[in-house]
Amino acid sequence: MLFELFMRSVVDYAIYLLDVEGRVISWNPGAERIKGYSEDEILGRHFSVFYTEKDVADGKPTSELLVAAEMGSHEDEGWRVRRGGERFWANTVITALRDEQGDLVGFGKVTRDLTERRKTLEERTERRLAFAHLVRAQETERRRIAWDVHDDSIQSMIAVSMRLQMLAAQRRDPALTHLDEAIQGAIRRLRILVAQLRPPALNDEDLIASVRDYLDEVVAGWGLDCALRHDLGVKPPPDLVVTAFRILQEALVNVRKHANATSVVVSLTAQDGGLLVTVADDGDGMKADGESAHESLSGEHIGMASMRERAEAAQGWFRISSRPGEGTSVTFWIPLGPPHG
Repeated sequence: MLFELFMRSVVDYAIYLLDVEGRVISWNPGAERIKGYSEDEILGRHFSVFYTEKDVADGKPTSELLVAAEMGSHEDEGWRVRRGGERFWANTVITALRDEQGDLVGFGKVTRDLTERRKTLEERTERRLAFAHLVRAQETERRRIAWDVHDDSIQSMIAVSMRLQMLAAQRRDPALTHLDEAIQGAIRRLRILVAQLRPPALNDEDLIASVRDYLDEVVAGWGLDCALRHDLGVKPPPDLVVTAFRILQEALVNVRKHANATSVVVSLTAQDGGLLVTVADDGDGMKADGESAHESLSGEHIGMASMRERAEAAQGWFRISSRPGEGTSVTFWIPLGPPHG
């Protein structure tokens, strides 16, 4: 009585019974909703009607029953067909039913409609691929500009500076010395620009060196005390190096813009098969009204959203935690192996 009530109450799953030949002998409301057949229409028909023409031609329905009879059950995920010919993506489980003597008396089958979930996963994959393409294009342009600045502008200015130093020494002209000092300042600023665009160590796929150079050449210039702690043990793959560096860079820029901090600690460790990174500052942290030095935790600004997007695109995760007067910590984890799914 209760089981029959349960069967009649379930509408999110198609639950029905087959005889030993594969003909439908029971039908619940969930089966009618998912597959489109009323009970009167489907009882007595072979369950192969739910399969695509190709699967039927390949003998898939019969094969699944044989496997279920031999192994006790069979699970599959693939395209199925509703009444009228519409295809949907389904997860199916076929269970062999035996009597007390062990004789096969039929099969029970449960079907879930996963079409929307599959569509969501496909859309997420498409967004991830589009984002990855955009990131690669950005890195290519950053590399080009950084090389042009370093190999052309900076080298030309160094040559001019050397000539000015020679002239200043020969003529003992303070104006030439002042001009050289101005050029030296411009060279320093250009080197900072190169470090921001793409540190040279990033071209060597060296994450630790890239972060260290960025802290020394850029972050220290903001007046922040910087500390770098690392314990990787393995060299991350090239794509992960770039992804991790860009998230770190954005997190550090956030510290400068919003945290009102005096120091920042960057930590990189290998954990759970991936790279775990934390950027912790000693700034204002969360305020009493719910706003933090990095904006509110619920309403992310563009930089925060970009960090999260990068981490999740690499099949990782991103978190931020903060308390009033105790600073803010940005933490993200990215798998060291290739992304899957």
